[in-house]
This record gives sequence, structure tokens and C-alpha cells, in this order.
Amino acid sequence: MIARDRNWLLIFAVCVALAVVYPFIADGYQLTVIRDALIFGLFAASLDFFWGRTGILCFGHAAFFGIGGYIMALVTLNDAIPFASLLGIIGAVTGAALVAAIIGYFLFFGGIRGSYFTIVTLAMGVICQQAAVSWSSVTGGDSGLIGIPPIEFDVGGLHVDLSQDLPSYIFVSAIVAVAVLALWSISRGRWGTVLTAIQDNEVRAAALGHHAPLRLLVTFVVSAAIAGLAGALYVCMAGLVAPDLSGLLLSTEVIVWVAVGGRGTLLGPVLGAIFIQRAQQTISSFNPSLWPLLLGCVFVVIVFVLPDGILSIYARLKVLFKGRRRAQ
Repeated sequence: MIARDRNWLLIFAVCVALAVVYPFIADGYQLTVIRDALIFGLFAASLDFFWGRTGILCFGHAAFFGIGGYIMALVTLNDAIPFASLLGIIGAVTGAALVAAIIGYFLFFGGIRGSYFTIVTLAMGVICQQAAVSWSSVTGGDSGLIGIPPIEFDVGGLHVDLSQDLPSYIFVSAIVAVAVLALWSISRGRWGTVLTAIQDNEVRAAALGHHAPLRLLVTFVVSAAIAGLAGALYVCMAGLVAPDLSGLLLSTEVIVWVAVGGRGTLLGPVLGAIFIQRAQQTISSFNPSLWPLLLGCVFVVIVFVLPDGILSIYARLKVLFKGRRRAQ
């Protein structure tokens, strides 16, 4: 356990160092690409916090991303609301968490698990997208909402405007680093240990005095809150929000990001999202229709060659080098 934690922290430190250096070697466009990929990485980490620790797949996780995005858009587009950016972020996190709490309460305390939970959350994502399309007077319908202002806030008398590429990149990078580190700390502590026990055998965990439905519910709510935060950040950086941000396609993509990065690692899904987003940008610039085919091939290769995700490459190389040293 200690060695695995050290490996994780080492990879995390390397990623933070690369994030610090990247602005010095990239132009404005490349910064925005990685910034948006980091936001999607935060979204992937939020799903992995629930799926990776409980073994229960939420197939409608984009619903929370979309809810956070729409709440942020509606708050910041209202000029009458003071401190709109701050209140928008708080509202996005709270709104996504509240929806997850209501849905999760009936599911977890009703004994819904496994594939049944996956199907219900899949329907939740479809309903959320349809609601965004139908409630056109508020959500803008199929066209969504545009002209969402960037995040602005004051810190110690200093006015920070995230409309520029570099400040927005630094802000998003810091949020992602802190959130992933916090989720990892929770996962490796007592809470994560109990969730692992529930995943292995919920009946035995309950017999030992652990309230399984309540722990699953709290984990689900935290996961949804982080997804709502990611949605709020994305719409402010992109300047728009649309029903697709809460739909089935994004829910499927985030599952691929987690699987490619390594389920249960938290940092792996972030790297998986960055890797896939960057590859999509590069390949689509040559041939847009080629990207879905290549994505499918990459996913199949990852499943067979690296079933634990790309983050497991470091562990495999470490074992390989140790074996060679012993042989010598």
C-alpha cells in the first residue's frame, strides 16, 4: 500500500510539474485545448471516484455535468445578480449534488445495484437532455445558451479575469490538482476502505456495522458535485452551454476516458481524458470522419493490452526494471 501511494504521488508530482512548464512551450490555442481537456479530466475523475470505489457504473453522469453548466449559465447571464461567478459555481455544485441526493436516496435505500442502477442512471441522462431541449424558455432549447461571461472574482483587492488564456489555464489546473488530490486522500483513507469492503460484499460490510446505502449515497453526491463543478467551469471557458453536455454521448465518452486512464486511480482518468482529447484534436484536423474509428481501435487495444489503463504503464516498467536488475 505504501509503495503504491508513493508511486501515485510521484506520478502526480510529475504531472503538476508538466502543467507548470507547459505554458512556456505552448501557444494560446494549445493552452485552451489542454485547459478544456483538464476540465473533462476533472469530470472523469468525478465518475471514477464513485465507479472506481463502489464498482457501480453511473451511465448518466453527464446529467450532473449539464446541470452544473446550465445553472452557471443562468446565474452569470443575469446582470442583476452580484458576485455572479461565485454564486454560479456554488449553485452548480449544490444543484448537481441535490439532484444526485434525491435520485440516489431512492436507488440506494431501495436496494438498486449493479446493472439496474446503470439502466436507471442511463434514463436519467436521457431525461435531463430532453428537459434541456423542451424547456426552451429557460435553457434555449436545441441552440442552448451563448454569451456566457468568463469567471471573474476579487482576491485581496486583486481583480482576476479569466477571459485570457493563461489565467484560465492556471486556474483550471489548480482546481483539478486540488480536487484530484482531495479525492485521492479520501479514497485511501477509512472512507475508501469501507467502500472497497462494500464493493466486495455489501452484506458483510453491513454486518460489521457500516451503513452501506448511506455511504454509497454520500459518495454519489460528492461525485455529482465535482461533475457539476466541471460543468460550470467548462461553460464559462467555452462561452456556451447546450443539451449535448448532459446527453448520452458525453456520458459514454467519460466512461471511455476512465477506462483508458485506469479505473480506480483518479489520476488515470484525468490523463485518459487529456490523451483522448488531444488525439481527437490532432486526428480530426486531418480527417474528422476517421476519429470515431480510431477511438474504437484505441479502446479495444487498451482493454486487451492495458486492462488497468495507461497509468499502469509506470508500474509495469518498474517491475520490468526490477526484474532485469535481479537477473544481473
